[in-house]
Amino acid sequence: MFDASIFRRPDFARVWTLASTKLIYLQIGYITQLMVIELLSPTVAPNQSPNHILPHVFPNIHKLCLSVDYISNTMVNIISNTLIHLTHLDLRDQPVIEPGLAFDLTDEGLQLINQHGRLKHLSLIRSQEFNPTFFRRVTDQGILFMADRCTNMESICLAGFCQVTDTGFKTLLHACTNLYKLNIFNGTRMTDLVFHDMYATSLALTFVSLRCCNLLTNSAVLQLALNMDLTVLDFRDSRNIGDKALQAVSKLPKLRTLLLDGTDVTDLGLSYLQRGAESSLVKLSIRGCKRLTCKCVSSIFNGGSNRELRELDLSNLPNLTNGGVLFLAKNRIPLVDLRMRQCPLIGDTSVMALASMTMADGDRWHGSSLRSLDLYNCGGISKLAFQWLKKPYFPGLRWLGVAASLHHELVDSLAINRPFLNLMTRGEELGTDKWDNLDDIYMHDYEEVDELEQWIFQEDENMTDDDDDDNDNDNDVDDDVEAGNEE
Repeated sequence: MFDASIFRRPDFARVWTLASTKLIYLQIGYITQLMVIELLSPTVAPNQSPNHILPHVFPNIHKLCLSVDYISNTMVNIISNTLIHLTHLDLRDQPVIEPGLAFDLTDEGLQLINQHGRLKHLSLIRSQEFNPTFFRRVTDQGILFMADRCTNMESICLAGFCQVTDTGFKTLLHACTNLYKLNIFNGTRMTDLVFHDMYATSLALTFVSLRCCNLLTNSAVLQLALNMDLTVLDFRDSRNIGDKALQAVSKLPKLRTLLLDGTDVTDLGLSYLQRGAESSLVKLSIRGCKRLTCKCVSSIFNGGSNRELRELDLSNLPNLTNGGVLFLAKNRIPLVDLRMRQCPLIGDTSVMALASMTMADGDRWHGSSLRSLDLYNCGGISKLAFQWLKKPYFPGLRWLGVAASLHHELVDSLAINRPFLNLMTRGEELGTDKWDNLDDIYMHDYEEVDELEQWIFQEDENMTDDDDDDNDNDNDVDDDVEAGNEE
């Protein structure tokens, strides 16, 4: 939870020699690969002979998550050699420039992973935050070598492996018979053939994420849907996934999360998800699906379907209107998280409808159960909407996204009115993304006072005070009557 680069390199390694030998889980938000190598390399004790080697740090570490400048063969080798009890390895780099051979991961580096055979979860991510770089030196051959050592793997995440083809990905699926979680990002050469014979494997996948895999089509989803235990499906930015895929997905009895951002789905495809009381879906994201119309909301919830849905992302839908939000309010959909950023036709009417919404169970508080509401850069939001975002509306709201560029004074006033509200005014995503495996490094889980409970408590106190005042008044009246009788 700190920036390791602030330490001078020799001092950093010495600090960690004091770490408890019972430490089993370590995350570092940023550290250079050279510091990792020095940290885990055998060292000679001060004022001792070269033969007096200090014991390794972290002798019992099981889970290691690092964000580094470069993932290299040398770093992977020393991690695999030194941390003999490692079961979870999560590495992410963010190269500013294309790394040279000495600072990059190659086929030889993949052969060095899991040398002690205990690894269950592996994540290798090359982020494109600073530069559109890939693991260009890793090919199918490296994946084949790694698969031989990783037959007991249960979870695999690979991002940025642009040279790996169907041969490599298919080998992983067939070799890792215990695999339940598969996450591929930027699989630029992955096609439907990877999943062509899923029925021939013993896999029981429950989590599948195939992001930015633009050669995949509905056929791949039809094969994946043979895994009836699937609970999470993520096809974000795989633009050739369409309505036929949703027809197959709708038959999955345990599906709880479906992410379809930037895909080719239409209102008709969403209507396939209507399964009435049988629906298990809790989270749905259709952000940036350009073919959707203003009827997409009713396509999801018509006929009383998907009543278990709690998180809905409708962001960046140019055709979404206030009518869709009015449908949510009229039907009292009990959403906890609603996101509509970058929707040009969403305006004050939507905020007023949500603020006036009450729940079917007779809840007298306005604003339903929403805890997150993202209205950033919605085209029709004016000063009027801010009045409906203040107390007593939306009593459970914890996160709010709005654009402050045109309403600085109103945003400041709202922050004073609701001190427990997390206001995001620069386009940040609300909260944290639970499906991004490193974002939780920066998550702060503070105990917050619930405004709804606070208001109920205050109202009860006020009612008690009123009762006490009434009793006092009654006593005063009685005293006056007795005094009059005496006279």
